[in-house]
Amino acid sequence: MKSQIIGQCYGAATTPLSILDFVMAGKGYSAHQALAASIELAKLVDRRGFNRYWVAEHHSLPGVTTSSPALMLARLIGETQRIRLGAGGMMLPNFPPLVVAEQFGLLTALAPERIDLGIGRAPGTDMETAAALRRGQLSKEDFPSQFKELLCFLDDSFSKKAPYSENVYAIPGPRQDQENGIARSFEHPPIWLLGSSNYSARLAAERGFPFAFAAHLADENLEMAVEVYREKFRPSKALAQPYVIASFGVMAADDPIGAKRQAWSYAHAMMRMVTRRSFVVPTPDEAEQYDYTSTELRLMHMWDRKIMKGTGEQVIEQLNQWQQRIHADELMVINLGHTPEAIYRSTELIADAYGLPSNVLDE
Repeated sequence: MKSQIIGQCYGAATTPLSILDFVMAGKGYSAHQALAASIELAKLVDRRGFNRYWVAEHHSLPGVTTSSPALMLARLIGETQRIRLGAGGMMLPNFPPLVVAEQFGLLTALAPERIDLGIGRAPGTDMETAAALRRGQLSKEDFPSQFKELLCFLDDSFSKKAPYSENVYAIPGPRQDQENGIARSFEHPPIWLLGSSNYSARLAAERGFPFAFAAHLADENLEMAVEVYREKFRPSKALAQPYVIASFGVMAADDPIGAKRQAWSYAHAMMRMVTRRSFVVPTPDEAEQYDYTSTELRLMHMWDRKIMKGTGEQVIEQLNQWQQRIHADELMVINLGHTPEAIYRSTELIADAYGLPSNVLDE
């Protein structure tokens, strides 16, 4: 399991690098176009030596096309060769733990030792949509119990006091091997706890799991959360030492002005979302020409500041500044802009700036 968690460095990068993808569908783009572009992006990062390609879960956001990470990952298994594929993450309160265990058991059976299961507790949407996902059961959320139940389904390790009989288990999973009379072949994917606060950092530390922090959402909480995680970490069967991924919003372009314009479009979508409007990523021209109120402009600058932008070299210089402060075990970047072409080019430029190989598949 440890070998699946620890990342590998390529090129001149001194820290393993990975990608988080929202499968962005900016204004004027269809879901089909966004998905096709992200498939090409996954192929690119597979070739260039990134460690992981994770897909986020979001609902009722017109600018994001990843309502089902598991479905997207199933397609990407056949499109890539070596890169680890994962959910970044599955929002556990939105699903019965058995469903998550079976979906990722199936993915692991399709691609052994290539799947990551990131678990979060945020809704990934507004609370009205969350209520629809959870059939109105918002008040009954108990994340620690849900997480424990998920682990028991993945390991087939319920005690005699479990809420279900021994006839309830996840397939694929360890019980399938047992019932079919073969030696155990199933091993569940590495589990990551995701978050943007001290809560998930503490839970990951207490359980001895790797931790991924969403700095693209809450960079102001990053240093404290990493400190809490490392200070409270307890070794486990999965992991002997703490392991932290920090994910940052980025946008690189050949022209720094182009990078700034793409990032401003994404900031506009975030501004809309926090003011209870639909998450739509406008074109750079629309975002620039919009007549902002003082409140909207304040929100724009807040979200724009969270995105590292410029040339590839300028972006990694900003990443390195953060890395000198937090010493993350792995860096994950999410390209935040309007067009699929800009997101693809940003990834190329960042790979070039880190001196990543042109094609590790040939090595």
